Amino acid sequence: FLQNITGFIVGKKYEHGGIAKDGAKMVHAVANARVPKITMVVGGSFGAGNYGMCGRAYDPAYMFMWPNSRISVMGGEQAADVLATVKEQQLAKRGEKLSAEERHKIREPILEKYAREGSAYYSTARLWDDGVIDPRQSRNVLSMALTSTLFHDWARTRFGIFRM
Repeated sequence: FLQNITGFIVGKKYEHGGIAKDGAKMVHAVANARVPKITMVVGGSFGAGNYGMCGRAYDPAYMFMWPNSRISVMGGEQAADVLATVKEQQLAKRGEKLSAEERHKIREPILEKYAREGSAYYSTARLWDDGVIDPRQSRNVLSMALTSTLFHDWARTRFGIFRM
C-alpha cells in the first residue's frame, strides 16, 4: 500500500451517495486479507483513509514513512477549522460573534500541534511505524520487506460476504 490519502470524502452529498458503505468495503477487504501487507506512507495519511490503506491498526508486516509524510486523524487545517467553527457556534447561541483575532488564537496552537505531532519523525520516535526511509531507497526497502515475508505461514483468507 502506497499511502497518500486525505481520508474519505465527507458531506451530505457523498454520505447519501454511499461513501460510508464503499469505505467499509475497502476496510473489510484490507482487514481480512491474509497476504503480506506492506505500507509505505509517501505523502499524507489521514482519517479513515489510513485504515482503508492498511494503516498500523490493520497490522501490516511493515509500515514505512518517507521523511516528508504526515500522519494524523485529520489534517491540521481541517482540525483547526472544525474547532474554530465549534467555538463560533457556541458563541452564536449566546448572540456573540467570534472575531478574526479570536479565531486566529484558536487555530494557531492547533496548527502548531498538528505540524509537530503529524510528522514522520514524531511517528517513528513512538514506534508507530518501522522507520523513516530515504525515498530513493524505496525499491530496496520494499524488496527486503517482501523477501522477509516469504516464509511466513499466512492464515487462509476468510472474507465472508461483501454487500454490494
